[in-house]
Amino acid sequence: MQKTKGYKWGRKNLTRLAKTAAKKAGATALRDRRVKKRAMRRLWQIRLNAAVREYGISYSKFIHLLKKEKIELDRKILSELAQKKPEIFKKLIEKIKK
Repeated sequence: MQKTKGYKWGRKNLTRLAKTAAKKAGATALRDRRVKKRAMRRLWQIRLNAAVREYGISYSKFIHLLKKEKIELDRKILSELAQKKPEIFKKLIEKIKK
């Protein structure tokens, strides 16, 4: 089977074992793609929390103020701003603090 190329032992060429191995691998891959999304969101939240603490705000208050000001940037973009463009992030903090 083409899907099981590179597997060890009989799981690569014995039909019954290969089918089972491919099915399980597909299920695991699907699950882990979802887990990866969760893990990335958690990472962005941690980075944002660390960044906004420098300005005396907690993460939850920061998100609340963003929603109150109708600033619709997602956590990924905010995290990248905090990490790579701190001067822009500082202006954003100043805007929502008013």
